[in-house]
Amino acid sequence: NGNGSVEVEATKAASDTTLAQIVRMVGEARKDRSDSEQWVERFARVYTPIVFGLAAAVWLLPPLVFGADWSEWFYRALVLLVIGCPCALVIATPVAVVSGLAAAARHGVLVKGGRFLEVPAGLKVVALDKTGTLTEGRPSVVEVIPHDDHTQEQLLAAAAAVEQHSDHPLARAIVDHARDRAVEIPAVEGVEIVPGKGALGTIDGREYWLGSHRWLEERGQEEPGVHEVLEQHASASRSVVVVGRNDHVCGFLTLADAVRTDAKRSVGALRAAGVECVSMLTGDNAETAKAVAAEVGIADVRAELLPADKVAAVEALEREHGPVAMIGDGVNDAPALARASIGVAMGAMGTDVAVETADVALMTDDLSKLAWLVTHSRRTLAIIRQNTVFALAIKAVFVVLTFVGLASLWAAIAADMGASLVVVFNALRLLGGGTEQRQEARLEPTASVGAP
Repeated sequence: NGNGSVEVEATKAASDTTLAQIVRMVGEARKDRSDSEQWVERFARVYTPIVFGLAAAVWLLPPLVFGADWSEWFYRALVLLVIGCPCALVIATPVAVVSGLAAAARHGVLVKGGRFLEVPAGLKVVALDKTGTLTEGRPSVVEVIPHDDHTQEQLLAAAAAVEQHSDHPLARAIVDHARDRAVEIPAVEGVEIVPGKGALGTIDGREYWLGSHRWLEERGQEEPGVHEVLEQHASASRSVVVVGRNDHVCGFLTLADAVRTDAKRSVGALRAAGVECVSMLTGDNAETAKAVAAEVGIADVRAELLPADKVAAVEALEREHGPVAMIGDGVNDAPALARASIGVAMGAMGTDVAVETADVALMTDDLSKLAWLVTHSRRTLAIIRQNTVFALAIKAVFVVLTFVGLASLWAAIAADMGASLVVVFNALRLLGGGTEQRQEARLEPTASVGAP
């Protein structure tokens, strides 16, 4: 900066930064145990007393009933206690879960608990929001179309005044466009946000509203010819915002939002990973939604949805197909994120409400990580099963050897510690890059499907 001055504005407290959120969420994730961990804990509660009882029986029954040597059967009971120790079994799942969570964090995928790491393995449906998820979330105003003797400046000033305190991507785009054109933004009173529809505000004593085509129809203010104009712009992959007063329509603002460059590839990768249905759930108009869906390769499109409608759509998809993942970034997506089998938020550009509500956050807003997460979840479950089976198998073998007198105390100790080390090192394989490399190799032959 040389000899100049720099002004720095802190928009959030240190406790609210992305880094602080990651630290806090990782700490909470360790407390949120997976189903596998809970199963092992329940199993250990039953298994441990049984082992102690069996060891006592091995020590007491042969000498008392058959007159066997006390020292020999006491030794065998000690061997049984050592090999029966559930150390390897108890750590088999937690170490795999922690490794899985750490590996996901390294890839920019913040999973808020062990149980959420297991859910993606069984996903059958992925539902995606449009704006900010499939698109960049940075729309820009393409055209200002005044109506009923209004000028472009009047239309843009009224829209910017009502939207200037909103954090919706379309609202920010309208306000930025007005400022770029040096339009004077008037004072506004009584601003009210209507989720999924638009906003209201009073300027110079007159109430203005702006919102979707659907809200225009609900208000009963659609004038002759207006419907055709709106449909024409919507079919060109543009979002149309209607601006009006209680007595007439003032005009329209058309906005365009670029589709993410990796969206089509990511949708294809999800299908290659075994997801049966990929659906779009959006509050935008149907024509714009269909145009974006066609571009990224999504057949199931559900448009013009309010927040409650998105929840209903998630429930319907779950009934039709099975476990559903909902991916979104906005306040309107939060109810659906909470209702889905697993909610995934776009962490970098998403709202705080969406990130806090979701079970998983993509910290780099990289959609390709969704397919990676599905594969990673399946690999984590596979390693948990391997560890569990191995730990139980080692114990079963040594129990048999103990009863026939072929197991020594030193061999039992070595087997117990060796089994613990094996399950730990097996779980640590999740921290390697093997998953991603194998997925790239598997997806490479398909032209329309790229690897995350």
